[in-house]
Amino acid sequence: MKLLFKVLIILLLFTSISKAEKSTDWLNNEIDIILDAYKQTSLSSVEKFKLIENTVNNNFAGAGIAKFVAGKSWSSAPKEIKKEYIKLFKKHLALNIASLMRSYSNQEYKLINSKYDEKNKVTLIDMKIINDTRNLLVTWRVKESKDRFFIIDLIIADISLVVTKRSEFNSMLKKVDYNLKKLNDVLANQNNLSYKIITK
Repeated sequence: MKLLFKVLIILLLFTSISKAEKSTDWLNNEIDIILDAYKQTSLSSVEKFKLIENTVNNNFAGAGIAKFVAGKSWSSAPKEIKKEYIKLFKKHLALNIASLMRSYSNQEYKLINSKYDEKNKVTLIDMKIINDTRNLLVTWRVKESKDRFFIIDLIIADISLVVTKRSEFNSMLKKVDYNLKKLNDVLANQNNLSYKIITK
């Protein structure tokens, strides 16, 4: 009985390591695609943003994050308003990442650690960004679903992107009485202004 228990523990540990390695390889490849594009001076700011927007649409759990961020305003909103909000939120997220990438100047990064959280079915991947002055630690939370990987959160210097966005959007929603349709109007205007700054 003890031997069987030990075998099961070893199998679970091996499976966790395997899942963590697969997630890390996938993330490493996706990051390299973005960084390689930013090293190319021939690409315009519009083309670079499109690449980030495609990455967010394909690799982030955008709908799930958007729903969480919307909080209590989500349940009472009509279906079409929800669809429009998810689309606007994904663009907002892409614009945020593109804004961060504007300060990119060939910094190196290393994926230094990864572990699979069996309880939550999530891989946590630590990335160290190496700057001249200091190193920044970013933890990616990656979930596998239907043989695909999705980023469900980014933790930068111990601050969760998703939790930060929920707080930010709650303040915005409070100003429009938690009306998702009105938030969509505000978000659309914000996105347009941010896009002009990013692509100029």
